[in-house]
This record gives sequence, structure tokens and C-alpha cells, in this order.
Amino acid sequence: MYQINFDDPIHIYFIGIGGISMSGLAEILLSKGFRISGSDRAPSALTQRLEEKGAVIHYGQREDNLTADIDLVVYTSAIRNDNPEMIAAVKLGIARLTRGQLLGQIMRNYKMPIAVSGTHGKTTTTSMISQILLDSGDDPTLSIGGIYEPIGGNFRIGSSDRFVTEACEYTNSFLDFFPKIGIILNIEEDHMDFFHDIEDIRNSFHKFARLIPEDGALIINGDIDNYKEITSDLSCKVITFGSGDDCDYRPDRITCDAFGCPSFHLMRKGRKEEVFSLQIPGEHNVYNATAAIALADLLDIPVRVSAGALQHYKNTERRFEYKGTLNGFTIIDDYAHHPSEIRAALTAARNYPHNTLWCIFQPHTYTRTKTFMTGFAEALCLADEVILADIYAARETDTLGISSQTLQAEIEKLGHKCYYFPSFEEIQNFVLTNCTKGDLLITMGAGDVVKIGENLLQK
Repeated sequence: MYQINFDDPIHIYFIGIGGISMSGLAEILLSKGFRISGSDRAPSALTQRLEEKGAVIHYGQREDNLTADIDLVVYTSAIRNDNPEMIAAVKLGIARLTRGQLLGQIMRNYKMPIAVSGTHGKTTTTSMISQILLDSGDDPTLSIGGIYEPIGGNFRIGSSDRFVTEACEYTNSFLDFFPKIGIILNIEEDHMDFFHDIEDIRNSFHKFARLIPEDGALIINGDIDNYKEITSDLSCKVITFGSGDDCDYRPDRITCDAFGCPSFHLMRKGRKEEVFSLQIPGEHNVYNATAAIALADLLDIPVRVSAGALQHYKNTERRFEYKGTLNGFTIIDDYAHHPSEIRAALTAARNYPHNTLWCIFQPHTYTRTKTFMTGFAEALCLADEVILADIYAARETDTLGISSQTLQAEIEKLGHKCYYFPSFEEIQNFVLTNCTKGDLLITMGAGDVVKIGENLLQK
């Protein structure tokens, strides 16, 4: 594997530089004197920010974008071997690293790299940790999988020895990391276009945990089925959080206000430590917060600092994000694209003031939709009214013989009404006719479904 010498900056080219993670990595390398160029499909706020800092970006991926003066090409799992820029890199003999491999090498430059993993909750927990560290007076480097307004984007470059990043299991990219502290929030089936089954996924998380050195620590959800199978052979310190009485950190006496925002008593090794209040809805966020509190405690950050940071913490974009009000009904947007995430988001929405709860769901990838067809149908039934958009294909080209109408039929088999429209415009017109004052509309999915709410608010 190509090894970067961070004392000798080179010219690095990013294929897909506008991605939420790729853009952050490009920015940190720019700050260290590297020459950065790359490509993306279209301009965005992230690419504009990079250009303002000196990056050269091509829009559209073509062979002639790559030149002989490029020393290294970085790419994501979405880039295939038939990509014209990958073909050019091979022809020119340019060294190549995956996004995960680059991130792993960057982590080695910090004394305290912290990696947040799990099927769900990575972005929220990483941004919670970020807020706690900032409020403690630390100056960390942060890599968040979403736009977090307090840092003005998805990435923050600091001067301390702490680096906090999300660690995604897809294509086992987190196995290229070098964490001193690792967090495992949960383990469920997902990314079944790569993993064989849940045991394959658990094996990957086990390998991730084994990356942590003896003088490091793993913070793991004690509610994970047979979690000790993952921790039994670790040499590092193991800290648990969750709902069980035997967990090191446990939330107790959870209550919610009129908007579904929870408060809870933190129990540490059976002893009540503090009362915490969140300004974001959903009981699932109580457990994200508990993981963040456990990390802060490990780093010797006073509990009052953690409590204060979480008290004023606001979610990243696309995590139960309030978009606005139209004709008296409220529009929320959420990134949920897995049955467990949908269930959590809609449960939170049901505790939010509303008359009728509407959910516009855009399934994400054919593989995920087919794998979790029944789970999607059951979770979506938590909404009073369900509207489906077409499946967002992302990197996939094979439809596997399914469509959003397949999911519509599955929902209707459960006795729940479900609407399907092939275009965003038709969905918007239906909403304008049928949503009334006091209703709550939530757009949901990992694709571009957010545009529906934004388009409605411009009318």
C-alpha cells in the first residue's frame, strides 16, 4: 500500500471530491500544504469551499482530467474499475488509495484518534462528541458524516491531538483505520450488497474492535446480542452502555417534553450521576448521548460540561431537521433509510405535535429495498399516511425485479393505505391538496427526497 509522507506534501487527486467524507479529507490535506485536485458530477457548497481554499476541481469525470504530475489518486467504493478516471490512473501508473486507507493514514498523525462505528447513529453521536469536546475547551479535528452548523460544515481542523471520525463498515473500510478509542453503537443487517449475513457483519465489527491497542478502549452497546463475543479476546479496556442494569452507563427515568425531546438520569455503575436533557426528539438519541457521555468520562471531561453541551446540541442536517411550515403544516426531513432508523424517526415524530403524520419515503438502493421489504413496510405503518417515491438507485443498475410499487403492495397487504407517485412534482401536488393545518410531514430517505420539502416551501 502507498504510504503518504505528511512531511513531504504531494499532488493528490480525489475522484468524487464533493462527497461528505472525501471533501473533509481533501480539506485537511490542503491545510497541511498538499496540492489537491479532483472531480465531481456538479458544483456544490462543499466543492465551492474547497475551491476557495485552493483545490482545482473538474465537473464531470473524464480521462483527460488526470495528468502525469498527479502522485496519488483517492477514490471511494462507489468508483468502479471502468470509471474513466480510474482507467487513466492505471494507464499513467499513478498510485491509488481508497478513502478508508487515506483516512487511516491521517488518523496515525494524532495521538488520540477516536472512531465512531455502528449501523445507525454514527453522525449524531460523532457530532454530540464534537460538541462536548468543543465545550470542554479542546481544539479537536472532526470528520462528521453530515453538515453540523456549529463547525460550519462537515469537517473541522484543530490543533489538539484528538481526531474524531465516523467509521463506516461498508466494504470493510473501517478496517483500514487506527483508532485509539473505538465506539460500537449497534450492529444490524445492512449493506447486504457487500456482506453475506449478520454473522459476516458481526465478524467485521469484531475485527474493527481488535484494531484498538492495549492502552486504548472500546465503548460498546451492551444491548447488542451476545456482545461479549466481540469483546472477549480484546486486550483494551471495554466500557458498556445500554439499557441493562449491568451496563457501565445506563439512562434511567426517561421522560419526553411536548415535542418529544427526552430527559434522563444517567446511571454510572449503578450510581446516579446527573440529569441530562436533549433538545432533539427520540429515545434512540438518549442512547447516542449515553455513548458520547461515556467517551467524555473516559477523557476526564467533567459531567457538567457534557450535560451543558448536550443541553444545547442541535442535530446535523437531515437528522429530524425542521425545514419550515407551509399552510399550517410542519415539514421535517430525516436521513433514515433502514427499517430500524425509520422506526426510530417515526416514533419520535409521533411524539411531536401533529394531527395527521405523513411520511414521504424514498427507498435507497434496490438491494436494501429487496432485503428489508417486510421491515420497511412494517416500520412505515407507524405513519398515518405513507407516500412512496421511486427507489434512489445510487450506485446500482440492476433493479432486481422490484420497484417502489412492490413496497406499496407490501404495505397495503398490512391493511395500511399507501400512495405512490413516479415524480416529485406529482407528490408535491398531492401534498398541497391533502396536507392540512396541524399536520406533520416528514420526508425520509438517503437520496434526494429532501428536495420535495424544500420545493414545497418555495411555493
